[in-house]
Amino acid sequence: MKSTKTSIPLVLGSASTRRSKVLSTLGCTFEICPVEAEEIRNPADPVHTVVTNAAAKYNVCRTRRPDAAIIAADTLVWFEGRLIGKPVDIKEAAAFLRAFSGRAQVVYTGLAMGLPGDEPDLRVEATSVRFKPLTETTIQTYLEQTRPFDRAGAYDIDENGELLIAGTSGSYTNVMGLPEAPVRDWLAANGFI
Repeated sequence: MKSTKTSIPLVLGSASTRRSKVLSTLGCTFEICPVEAEEIRNPADPVHTVVTNAAAKYNVCRTRRPDAAIIAADTLVWFEGRLIGKPVDIKEAAAFLRAFSGRAQVVYTGLAMGLPGDEPDLRVEATSVRFKPLTETTIQTYLEQTRPFDRAGAYDIDENGELLIAGTSGSYTNVMGLPEAPVRDWLAANGFI
């Protein structure tokens, strides 16, 4: 028989609207706890980077909400041996998109999910993203239509992504910042859905 943890609040340790959107589709009630944590960046090891950063966000959230089940995540783009985070300005956003034109990258998301008193369950999801060849007009149109500053790699696959993306291999929702399948499995195993 499945145990029910519905008396424990569920907290998403992120202010990302895309992560909230993915979690909402799974049919659970949750609270949002925006967190700032010191992050590492190791281009030689993107998996370790996102897992370490997700765990750091989880720990900040756990300090604030010791009573809650917590889901925290960190997403980065790994492109030609470099880790690409959020752009600092529109010029850098455009430079990212120019570099991605006609090429592939891997989007990594580290997850840290746990119940009160337990060590977090740490997982990683990877999705390959192939970009269309991009013209300057396409890049400018995309940046005018989409706010790029809070998105790793300066793009959002779910908002005007059809302008940029030729295809993906792996989890679509991972590119949004929260891979649905492992989150759903964890929520189901712990009685939240």
